[in-house]
Amino acid sequence: MAANSSSTVSKSTSGSAGGKPSGPSAEQVVATFQRMRQEQRSMASKSADFEMDINEHSLVIETLKEVDPSRKCFRLVGGVLVERTVKEVLPALESNKEQISKLIESINKQMQTKGRDLTEYRERYNIRLVGEGEAEAQGQSAESSSDNKDGGSKSGAGVLVS
Repeated sequence: MAANSSSTVSKSTSGSAGGKPSGPSAEQVVATFQRMRQEQRSMASKSADFEMDINEHSLVIETLKEVDPSRKCFRLVGGVLVERTVKEVLPALESNKEQISKLIESINKQMQTKGRDLTEYRERYNIRLVGEGEAEAQGQSAESSSDNKDGGSKSGAGVLVS
């Protein structure tokens, strides 16, 4: 029971599997692939949001650099509007911009790692996306394509994801 809860991949053969190597079912493969794709999309969305924040910070920093440092300035901090001077706000904005840049770099590295993991997973389970690789599929011999269609649900190979 502990082995089943620790990993979905370590599923043992259950009599009806026959000569099937132990591994996830086609549904589990597709669900895991979809989850991995969603995680990558989520990271891309976060990165894009942070890029917009960087652009906003840059615009405000450039505007404030041209203003008298003793001028009154308002800043929103945690939902509260705070009155400061430009010379107090400008360094904080530059620091925030720097931290956001580092965060974007970190997210981009994670996205690259997730992309490599996703590619390895696709290759391991022979996952093809709908509409992708149609030219490659037509280039294959009729025998190999019929083998993938017939054996896809048994071995988890040739999984087609929409």
